[in-house]
Amino acid sequence: MAGHFEATPGGGAAVALDEVEISILRSLAVQLLELIGPGDTPADGEDPLAALFAEGPSKPPSDPALARLFPDAYGGPDELTESDGKSEEELRELSAEFRRFTENDLRSRKREDALAVVRTLDALSPAGGGGAVLTLTADECRSWLGSLNDLRLTIGTRLEVSDEGEGEGEDGSLYRLPDSDPRKPMVMAYLWLGALQETLVESLMP
Repeated sequence: MAGHFEATPGGGAAVALDEVEISILRSLAVQLLELIGPGDTPADGEDPLAALFAEGPSKPPSDPALARLFPDAYGGPDELTESDGKSEEELRELSAEFRRFTENDLRSRKREDALAVVRTLDALSPAGGGGAVLTLTADECRSWLGSLNDLRLTIGTRLEVSDEGEGEGEDGSLYRLPDSDPRKPMVMAYLWLGALQETLVESLMP
């Protein structure tokens, strides 16, 4: 999967994808949508504005991947330390309050990013060989960047890869798994998404 993004006029980017790559990207985006969950829609007779300003959850998700996508403002339960003279309990309360008023919007944004990935892939018209060139506008590029990052965070969490690379092993053994290892497809997807993300960022640089 050697495809990489290249800049296009107008601040967009393009990448050549084969049929398998299109299918994998779409499947991953759909799975991300399922993980994030459906949006809140007003019930019959409910004021849409009231639903818009509804408070979100105050506790972090129990799923580690979702907790990575929607982290606490002041770190997790094991990371809270006194800051600016505030006690641990005060920091927990501030973190809960921050989550209540921001998580719904964050979920909506991540959902829209993933939907943009699905829609742009569905709009492709593969040629006879099954491949196609995906051309993104500047706005679509931003959605793709957000969704690629969310996918890598999710897969990295499942693989127990941290921001510091923990879980890879000092010799990078995670990236040299035998084909028989059930984690191998997930690792390959993680690396490929990272390459797509990197080249998309580079294509958007002035």
